[in-house]
Amino acid sequence: MDYLYLKALHIIFVITWFAGLFYIVRLFIYHTEALEKEEPDRTILSDQLALMSKKLWYIITWPSAIITVILGISLLVVQPSWLKMPFMHVKLGFVALLILYHLGCHGIFRQLQKRKAKYTSTQLRVFNEAATLILFAVVFLIVLKNAISWIYGTIGLISFAIVLMIAIKLYKRFRKN
Repeated sequence: MDYLYLKALHIIFVITWFAGLFYIVRLFIYHTEALEKEEPDRTILSDQLALMSKKLWYIITWPSAIITVILGISLLVVQPSWLKMPFMHVKLGFVALLILYHLGCHGIFRQLQKRKAKYTSTQLRVFNEAATLILFAVVFLIVLKNAISWIYGTIGLISFAIVLMIAIKLYKRFRKN
């Protein structure tokens, strides 16, 4: 298959993978909050959120992750020179973090399917931002390649994370009022 077709498909499945990851954690948050409600709301909401999560996880998110990885490996086979570029090593490090994040989501998914909430909705909101940080890092690495200053990039990511944490705290206060 032509390199550009592989690249286009890779980008499409990266997008669907991230969409699934962003939405699944949202469902985790709602599910965790539903488990705190009184009956019959707890059961009704928990059953519905478990079903929605299961469909999203197994029909969209897992297949997108697998196809993304296969296409990414295919791109590296077609263009092995990318592996000589330092930015690609860093990008692959972020991809490894994303896979670990995905597996962490799978653990939370399995717990919530059993109606067990190990994390609070606030902890899950913070957890959700990890995917955002990985997305930003990967996009900037791919677009800027070697032009990125690692010092400024690292400072920028940390600053972005701090802004996200502040926004989460403000949102939590807003919800209480």
